[in-house]
Amino acid sequence: MRKPVIAGNWKMYKTPAEAAAFLRDLAPRVAAASHAEIVVCPPFVDIPAAVDAARGTNIGIGAQDLFWLKEGAYTGEVSAPMLVAAGCRWVIVGHSERRQYFGETDESVFKKTTAALDEALTPIVCVGERLEEREGGMTENVLATQFATGLSRLSPEQFARIVIAYEPVWAIGTGRTATPEIAAEAHHFLRELIRAHFGDAASEACRILYGGSVKADNIKGLMAQPDLDGALVGGASLDPVSFAAIVNF
Repeated sequence: MRKPVIAGNWKMYKTPAEAAAFLRDLAPRVAAASHAEIVVCPPFVDIPAAVDAARGTNIGIGAQDLFWLKEGAYTGEVSAPMLVAAGCRWVIVGHSERRQYFGETDESVFKKTTAALDEALTPIVCVGERLEEREGGMTENVLATQFATGLSRLSPEQFARIVIAYEPVWAIGTGRTATPEIAAEAHHFLRELIRAHFGDAASEACRILYGGSVKADNIKGLMAQPDLDGALVGGASLDPVSFAAIVNF
């Protein structure tokens, strides 16, 4: 059985004090949630406060991005060893907003994924299509390309340590959500890509999350789909009550 992951991506919200207060509020609300792994990914500057506030709880802390080298003259970047030293166990890689606004490519996603794995971080690797690609019937082509140019290049041992997040870009921050059936089709397609490249055992073991306007009122329908193994939650993860309701689906 694949253990679900419910991960909150705070994007560019909350100060360190707000992050600590959030986690103190969230922790008792999800303390009994042994059915899923719980992850919160705050902005870089919040990570130390979040790690402190989450200590002794069942909440893991992750980052929203990383650079692929360990150190160097790369102003503004943060490396995997730095994240580990700060207390992170998870990191989001290749989020659609990084691709859209900051030039992230399938090649950089691959390099960041391997950098995370080298430091024993668990990368949540994002894939998904834009609205015009969905409307043009290109969803499977986009997913196959993202898989081929990135994930398929991992060794079987590396692949076994990642989590995938399917995030239809047209459903992020728009209020539009893929129906459970649309999400299930994409998740099933991804699982078959994994099966063809890495084999049955890897396909059955890999956790594939859904991201895209996940809320407390649609999580149950999404999680009822057999190939959905959790959620990468955006806006609804900023409120401890709504995020706890999603965790406790």
